[in-house]
Amino acid sequence: MRTLIPEALDELVLLAAHCDDIPLGAGGTVLTLCRARQALGAVPPLRVRALVLSGGGTPREDEERAALAAFCPGADLAVTVRDMPDGRLPHHWQWAKEALEEFRRTCEPDLVLAGHRGDDHQDHRGLARLVPTVFRDHLALGYEILKAEPDLAQPPLLWPLEPEVVAEKSRLLHEHYPSQVSRAWFDDEAFSGLARIRGVQAGVRYAEGFHLTRALLGPPVPSR
Repeated sequence: MRTLIPEALDELVLLAAHCDDIPLGAGGTVLTLCRARQALGAVPPLRVRALVLSGGGTPREDEERAALAAFCPGADLAVTVRDMPDGRLPHHWQWAKEALEEFRRTCEPDLVLAGHRGDDHQDHRGLARLVPTVFRDHLALGYEILKAEPDLAQPPLLWPLEPEVVAEKSRLLHEHYPSQVSRAWFDDEAFSGLARIRGVQAGVRYAEGFHLTRALLGPPVPSR
């Protein structure tokens, strides 16, 4: 199992049930990681591999590809968007597991960002439960998505964000997901409001919250 040293990340995996889950839940963190790698200059770019289980072959796929390109500046980015029916992951459990296994053979991440098991949406929750069965020895963090369901829990891990990153996240969400802008929850106040709450809890202005499955504390230990 890997410990998290953000400056040492070489490969980042992003997993989602739906188009827009990743930017909504972890857009500020992804922007921060990619820009930090850019700032190092001559080193190889951060490899980012993304798998989205639904939206393939629809205008939502086009939105997602453009959005992730914007949220991952300078990265070596590859995006896979599959065609699972929205809201039906429990009925496509085997298909989802096989899609995740197939994707796993294409990457070797230092960090995996996905949904978390406490999410009330069946697709988010189902994918989160599959992640540790496929990425068994990887550090996986579960992002939170604000929505109508009253499922927000206190995330134990908080990632500080600069104010300009929060503003950029909101701008990119509005720019790249026109299909979602009419939704009541899709606005600047919702995006910055949750980040402000997590920031208060982190002792900074803004932050994103993540749920942790397991991690090692202290220096690396040899494999047994």
